[in-house]
Amino acid sequence: MTHIENIPHILQCGITHTASLNCNPDYKPIGDASLINTRNSFKTPDGKSLGDYIPFYFGYRMPMLYVVQKGYNSVPTIAPENIVYCVSSVQRIIDLKIDFVFTDGHAVNGLSNFYTSNDVENINTIIDFQAIKAKFWKDENDLDLKRRKEAEFLVEGDIPVVAILGYVVYDDHAEKKLREMGIDAQRIIIRPTFYF
Repeated sequence: MTHIENIPHILQCGITHTASLNCNPDYKPIGDASLINTRNSFKTPDGKSLGDYIPFYFGYRMPMLYVVQKGYNSVPTIAPENIVYCVSSVQRIIDLKIDFVFTDGHAVNGLSNFYTSNDVENINTIIDFQAIKAKFWKDENDLDLKRRKEAEFLVEGDIPVVAILGYVVYDDHAEKKLREMGIDAQRIIIRPTFYF
């Protein structure tokens, strides 16, 4: 997920991380700044910084989106029409020969495990897709549900624009903005149900 104002840079340079030579000097952040800082200093099992990876979720309507839309945890509120899902796939990243790891829960949670490309053929049994699809993540009978719902697919380095298969937006207004940026209408899907 990204702010709609970041899309022109993404179309030119792909999805870039903060340390990239191609980073967006006018990047409009969304999310919890303190969590972003934690991620930048968090070391993965291979000794790399979590900040060296661009994170994708496996689903939609994630807890982070709820925080962003509602403005919790001192995060500035962002209207859903200004939030865009950049959609890729595991297979697309493999085909482009881009390094990745993935987790079975939120990456900075101590209970989460990291997996490599060697484990990708077992991804459907490693990731709890029932948790990812859960509409709600607070369950007194499953206190670990939120962590599993936030499993991550982490792509190392910059992601070329050809890795993006499509874009999901909240409404017609956002769709029109993306078309004006040069994105083919067939690659844009309007899904208000993907938002809160």
